[in-house]
Amino acid sequence: MKTFRRVWVYARAYPILALATFAAAIAGTLAGFVFPKVTGMVIDNVLIPHKSELLLRYVLIVVAAFFAQQALNALRIRFNNTFEQKVIFDLRRDLYQTLQRLPLRWYDQRATGDIITRVIDDVTAMERVLIDGVEQGLIAVLQIIGVGIYLFHLNAHLAMWMLLPMPLLFGGVIWYTLTAKTRYREQRRAASAMNSLLLDNLQGVRQIKSYAREETELSRFSTSAKLVGDTQLVIMRTWSWYSSGMAFLGMLGSAIVLYVGGSDVLAGTMQFGDLVTFLLFVGMFYEPVRSLHQINQLYQAGRASSDRVAEILDATTEDYGDADRRPAVDGYLKRALGQIDYRSVSFAYREDVPALGKIDLAVKPGQCVALVGPTGAGKTTFVSLLSRFYEATGGEILLDGRDITKISLRELREQIGTVSQETFLFNGTILDNLRFGRPDATRAEIEEMAKAACVHDFVVGLPEGYETHVGERGVKLSVGEKQRISIARALLKNPPVLVLDEATASVDTATEQLIQQALQRLLAGRTSFVIAHRLSTVRHADLILVLQKGRIVERGTHTELLSKNGLYAKLCHAQHTDRFSETDVEAVWAEAVP
Repeated sequence: MKTFRRVWVYARAYPILALATFAAAIAGTLAGFVFPKVTGMVIDNVLIPHKSELLLRYVLIVVAAFFAQQALNALRIRFNNTFEQKVIFDLRRDLYQTLQRLPLRWYDQRATGDIITRVIDDVTAMERVLIDGVEQGLIAVLQIIGVGIYLFHLNAHLAMWMLLPMPLLFGGVIWYTLTAKTRYREQRRAASAMNSLLLDNLQGVRQIKSYAREETELSRFSTSAKLVGDTQLVIMRTWSWYSSGMAFLGMLGSAIVLYVGGSDVLAGTMQFGDLVTFLLFVGMFYEPVRSLHQINQLYQAGRASSDRVAEILDATTEDYGDADRRPAVDGYLKRALGQIDYRSVSFAYREDVPALGKIDLAVKPGQCVALVGPTGAGKTTFVSLLSRFYEATGGEILLDGRDITKISLRELREQIGTVSQETFLFNGTILDNLRFGRPDATRAEIEEMAKAACVHDFVVGLPEGYETHVGERGVKLSVGEKQRISIARALLKNPPVLVLDEATASVDTATEQLIQQALQRLLAGRTSFVIAHRLSTVRHADLILVLQKGRIVERGTHTELLSKNGLYAKLCHAQHTDRFSETDVEAVWAEAVP
């Protein structure tokens, strides 16, 4: 019932369409009563007494009833599909909106392929329950009730015999319903795992080819695909016995009526035409019963999918606050000055694994703060807390004196621009990707920022210029070109706070120097955090923080840290040594204070 309750929340928004569908279904069901009733009348009033002059009249009545029934069915289908597509649209929209507002911690624990399976396949399964299940189920239930009542009206004694197999039918439904959840859940899990593997392999196809692992990955995919087939076969094997058994019980009801009613006709207590009419109505009674069994199968599949979709819809989302409801012209709040304070800030991805511990820091507006340290020291976590991609587990962070947890996420993130280490470009044109930073930017503004980030020259050299399609994840561009576009996109946003997480790590030395020159001009007047492994890129920072194991072990300017002859100074010396290697770096970091 959870599935129907969840759907009901969306369905109740369209009462007129729902009532129109219901009314057309009732009228169409009643129109279907005409044929079996008129057939009995033809036998008793036309065929047996040989009154041929009445035959055409009865046939015209049947034709009119058939026309009305199908016309009403056409209206019902139109109303129903309009109604259900509106419901599905609302569901998909809410699902996508929820996905956008889920915290990064939620995504860290789930495979992308599994999420895609839920959004596409599982919502489609729910859609089938709505489009096929609700519509056909409504008709079936109405027909069962209406025909059942009419059968008791025609002959209550014979109707009781007709219902003899019903307890067995109900028992079968209960058994199938109680046992189906596990089968369908396993099938959805197997399909999700296969889709996740497929997505990983498509994204990593270059690595697969470079390591000549095609056969190994084919074997992995084959194993996963076979599991999907096996779980589907389990479902269909059970369904084959269940559906056939339920169909037999429905036919058994017709056989019982034929025997008892035939005996009554032979005994002269029932007319032949009445028996034929009754048998036709019995067919109309058990036909929707068989349809309900198929709908039950559809519902079980939809229930498993609904549970998976519900896990997303019911997940705790980020609170974007009142800024979400502001009109477009008032959507951007006052520009921040850029004063940032970390007060005893700590964070842990898991309770037993602290990532940051008791961080205290005061950053004045316009200052450039560099973060250096080994991989896993907590540098990216440090800046992620500022944008509330993750929530601090202790202490507080202030922006212009305001606790960032008291600022709406939209307002907060409008103030911060980020260029991450893992550059991501959308599958569109270069212009589309640049404009993502500020949709209302003019072409002149875009080109100005592109020049500042050393993007313009290589873009205008492309055959289609700014209209060049970059491909999925920017595959048609080099790593350095993608990184420069990402920098230009963040700068176009023109935020008062800028975060550069290894922003120049993927570019060559010549390009890095050009970008550094541009950054020196563009970082002026805004607060910035720069994460870098190359210490040459952070020597001009106003403040350098050396992180190790989630703690600040040194802080100061480049000159101050060199004069201390500590960890930073040793690392600078190592990086300027001709025989500099990763081993040298690790040796230096190993001297850090825990």
